[in-house]
Amino acid sequence: MNRATRIPLSPVFNSKAWICQSCARTRKLPPRNLEIPSRNRRYLTTNTRKAQDVAPDLAEFRQQTSKRNQTLLFYTLSTILATVGLSYGSVPMYKMICQQMGWGGQPIKSVGHFDGSVDPSTRLQPVTTVPRLRITFNSSVSSILPWKFTPQQREVRVLPGETALAFYTATNNSKEDIIGVATYSVSPGQVAPYFSKIQCFCFEEQRLNAGETVDMPVFFYIDPEFVRDPNMKGIETVTLSYTFFKAKYDKDGHLKPVPMSGFGT
Repeated sequence: MNRATRIPLSPVFNSKAWICQSCARTRKLPPRNLEIPSRNRRYLTTNTRKAQDVAPDLAEFRQQTSKRNQTLLFYTLSTILATVGLSYGSVPMYKMICQQMGWGGQPIKSVGHFDGSVDPSTRLQPVTTVPRLRITFNSSVSSILPWKFTPQQREVRVLPGETALAFYTATNNSKEDIIGVATYSVSPGQVAPYFSKIQCFCFEEQRLNAGETVDMPVFFYIDPEFVRDPNMKGIETVTLSYTFFKAKYDKDGHLKPVPMSGFGT
């Protein structure tokens, strides 16, 4: 039996190759006594800054903080003032725009009857080629207003371009004088731009003495352009609604509605 002949190794290994006769395989031995490079080390250093060097940085930091706080306070106050101003101005501005454009079911003001720039007779020409429109009336009052407020007629029928007169009746059922303010709307809402009022008691102070009853007229007409608008096709009934709120004067002399919890009829 043949035995593999071993070649004695040198006591000091190096990177040279050696050959085993039995398997004829070449191997490389790693060098001995390899030195592993030392890792980089970080050393903590003590802060040698003096107190007089820290003091200017602290003063600068406080100055920057104070400046940021002042800027934040300025923007906060500006936002609050803008919000308050918008809240006071949004209501009359919205009401004015709605009255001029007919948005939100608000009937528009008849231009010819208020500033005289347009001859009203050019708009008040009844269109007899279409059926009459049915105008119904609705009323409601705030739950804190002790008034009875009702329309005197259930409905009227008018032609576009034809004027109509309707009446509401209000009665103060309390034992004290009360100021009321009425708002109104038209439904369907798309009819509002064509619903022109000539005389109305809306948005005006209505002072009723204790137990007093008054009649309130509404003089209006439907603009003839109503007939030419394809969006008005199929509309035969229009409802005019009024709501009365209790009001009082604030410290600046402005008439404002009193907050209410609900509505009654």
